[in-house]
Amino acid sequence: MATNLKMTPQVEQIHGEIRDHFRALANGFQRLDKIKDSNRQSKQLEELTEKMRECKRLIKEFDREIKDEEGRNPPEVNKQLNDEKQSMIKELNSYVALRKTYMNTLGNKKLELFDTGAGASEPIAAENVQLASEMSNQELVNAGMKTMDETDQAIERSKQVVHQTIEVGTQTATTLKGQTEQMGRIVNELDSIQFSIKKASQLVKEIGRQVATDKCIMLLLLLIVCGVIAVIVVKIVNPNNKNIRDIPGLAPPAPTRRLLYVRTGEHFD
Repeated sequence: MATNLKMTPQVEQIHGEIRDHFRALANGFQRLDKIKDSNRQSKQLEELTEKMRECKRLIKEFDREIKDEEGRNPPEVNKQLNDEKQSMIKELNSYVALRKTYMNTLGNKKLELFDTGAGASEPIAAENVQLASEMSNQELVNAGMKTMDETDQAIERSKQVVHQTIEVGTQTATTLKGQTEQMGRIVNELDSIQFSIKKASQLVKEIGRQVATDKCIMLLLLLIVCGVIAVIVVKIVNPNNKNIRDIPGLAPPAPTRRLLYVRTGEHFD
């Protein structure tokens, strides 16, 4: 255990920080079981992932420190420190496997932590823990470091997918906004066209009424002219007809006049 290990103050501080993170991870996964909302679960898993990344960094730092102190420590102490390091790697791998299980439950396959590439069989962390007892110390350390590196790479790929999704969503929202504004302009233009058609209909009705009125007036004038012409014709043909009054301004035809003249050689008595 940590209390029975002989460590330098620097190594002991790093070891304490790792244990604090492990306790935080355990509590975080316990709280995760009580969360029903998938969005809150995803957020909680992101926070736990950050803690696992910090644990990985601290384990690497712990490994460097014990290697620096390896020449000054007895072999028994070095073995205990290496065993403690392997134990922390196993514990971190178990949390990584637990996180992967929750991610699979949420159906988010793109955020898997142990992506070994297309066409390759992906070992789960539980199997890694079972095979750890058959590996040497150095192989176990290398396997743990490799697993954590793959985890970091998977997290970075997941972040890129998230950023791309956000960009696509932003572009879609911009496109929808532009289409909405365009539809608004089309509706306004349709309203203007409808108003213009209504005004044109009213104008056509007014023009029709004016044309009908003009035709009536022209017909009336035509009747008056025809009547005047008829009166004139009748007056000329039958000037002695007293039933037809003279048209004002029109002189009656002149009566037949006899010319009086004196023949040459004739005289009046």
